[in-house]
Amino acid sequence: MALSREQIAQRISQELKDGYYVNLGIGIPTLVANYVPKGMDVLFQSENGLLGMGEFPTEETIDPDLINAGKQTVTAVTGASYFSSAESFAMIRGGHIDLTVLGAFEVDQKGNIASWMIPGKLVKGMGGAMDLVASARNIIVAMAHANKQGESKILKSCNLPLTGVHCVRKVVTDLAVLELREGAFHLLERAPGVSVEDIKKLTEADLYIPEHVPEMAF
Repeated sequence: MALSREQIAQRISQELKDGYYVNLGIGIPTLVANYVPKGMDVLFQSENGLLGMGEFPTEETIDPDLINAGKQTVTAVTGASYFSSAESFAMIRGGHIDLTVLGAFEVDQKGNIASWMIPGKLVKGMGGAMDLVASARNIIVAMAHANKQGESKILKSCNLPLTGVHCVRKVVTDLAVLELREGAFHLLERAPGVSVEDIKKLTEADLYIPEHVPEMAF
């Protein structure tokens, strides 16, 4: 069975490490802040000038003046800091972000990512994604494995305008965990109840399948 958005975020949270500075993109990535393992110290950064984002607010904790780069209301942890957008991007461009989690329209086996526009559709802007993919030490993509038409979004070569090149290392979809190595995706884990054949059918890119592919554990 395909994972929910929350389950994708929960699986990505297993990639966090103590002391990490992490930037979360718009959409599924923002949910990762809700699943930080207990006892782990991770600081989430937002391009609009916040270091120390917490979990999504409840009705009791919501502050309409406290938002992330996607204009969603957020909370701030004890010790959070606020600064200008210029300082935020200096942190990003200076290579101080350990992990960036982004959504995407497409990724390909060259490590390219297309995440900012679909030609012919209204575009708000590219945001900070291009700076993030060029500067972060590690990029994980959170996305659906296929589009609404059932076509693969894990491709040999991206069709849409690129956000970054040769930058993606790992992809967590609603069906699988994939790692990019030597020009091919390696299937590391599969969603509970999803078969290897199902994943293979919906993956256009070259896919290396080991003898045993474990189900994801939550």
